[in-house]
Amino acid sequence: MSVNVPLGPLLDPAFHLGSVPTTWAELLGFATGAVNVWLVVRQNILNWPIGIANVILLGLVFLDGGLYADAGLQVVYVALQLYGWWVWLYGGDGRDRLPVRRTRRTEWAALVAAGAAGTALLTWALSAWTDSTVPFWDALTTAISLMATYGQSRKLLESWWLWITADLVYIPLYFYKDLKLTSALYVIFLTLCVFGLLAWRRDMRAQPVGPAAVAA
Repeated sequence: MSVNVPLGPLLDPAFHLGSVPTTWAELLGFATGAVNVWLVVRQNILNWPIGIANVILLGLVFLDGGLYADAGLQVVYVALQLYGWWVWLYGGDGRDRLPVRRTRRTEWAALVAAGAAGTALLTWALSAWTDSTVPFWDALTTAISLMATYGQSRKLLESWWLWITADLVYIPLYFYKDLKLTSALYVIFLTLCVFGLLAWRRDMRAQPVGPAAVAA
């Protein structure tokens, strides 16, 4: 069931995939999303402003499609994108010099605990307060995506594994919700995530051994 809110022409159909309409918001979300992930793979600081545009567009798509946790997630994403932008600029040894590193055990413990709690809480909230037809999967992907976004903001190598896990759920979920173009976008995301994992791993291995290489 879609949410009827005055979101303007962005929710008008741009074209149809078979009998399923694809909105302008979904089309623009496809384009900005692909560019965003490509920039993340290259560790380009411009991924953050492009990412903000992307999450706003996808927020409209998810709200209209009844994926309420994913829609709310985009609001959180804006804050995390701004945080990541700041950390990439000023969180390393110099401007745009934050190094790629592995996730520490304490960070994993905190991320997994937060992800499990977030999934449980969101599943309950979506089941109790919305007409969501996929409360658990909506909640699970939301929690994993938040974990991955935090990891990305800190340039944690394993954030790519979290994105890969989320994408493997998102692809069939969006197809089921008739968001065919967004489902195709996440196939591209999945491919780019594999490239990102390999590229960041190469970058980490090329770093000099010393305190700077393991700085948070």
